[in-house]
Amino acid sequence: MNKVLAIIPAREGSKRVPQKNFRPFADTTLVDIAIQHAIGSECITSIVLSSDSDQVLELAKKYENVLPLKRPLDISDDQSPAIDYVRHALQICESSEMPYDMVVILQPSSPLRSAEDIDACIQLLSRYPEVDSCVSVVKVDHMIHPIKLKKLNDKRLEPYFEEETGRFASQDLPDVYVRNCAVYAAWRKDLETKPDVIGKVSLAHVMPDYTSVDINSILDFEFAEYIYKKIDNENSNRRDRPSW
Repeated sequence: MNKVLAIIPAREGSKRVPQKNFRPFADTTLVDIAIQHAIGSECITSIVLSSDSDQVLELAKKYENVLPLKRPLDISDDQSPAIDYVRHALQICESSEMPYDMVVILQPSSPLRSAEDIDACIQLLSRYPEVDSCVSVVKVDHMIHPIKLKKLNDKRLEPYFEEETGRFASQDLPDVYVRNCAVYAAWRKDLETKPDVIGKVSLAHVMPDYTSVDINSILDFEFAEYIYKKIDNENSNRRDRPSW
């Protein structure tokens, strides 16, 4: 059984959605949801909330076995790479006698992810010790498929990558995937020397488009809140339904 450290990164600053990580969201907060996802995982050993904000870190105190970790300011701006707060968390939380085998990053901006998605990434990576990481992805909609992307030359549309050559329908296009930012799982080894968390060789856990919202704008926030409430309501109705 691998020893897995989950890191929930939650900076105070957000330029496009002010106080995104702890502003009210469906009667809770994005940070609370990320913590609950981590707690619901069957594979995670330890949970850390990493933030430069005392207000954010206060949220961790509602939960047992969630460590609030104050992040230094020099690795807390919007240009700081993820590997910095990962190394900081490992330095504080890890002992030489009980090192972690794996690190998982759970961004609060993906509230529609589930504990099952987290475990799927961890379990897939566990089967392949030779790769660097496993990440959650979503299939790219055909409207923004790379083959359909254009650039403007004056007012004339020209291919950005290649000619469509009559491939207008979705079934004519090869499947393309993009990271949806919901789950990043990486082997702990060599994280001190690697330039990033993902590494060169990564596996993919595919998530559906309706759970792959990554909140980067107020519109994303409001849409994610609507879907979250809808899913929560459907789950409540299912639990209340008679078994006969």
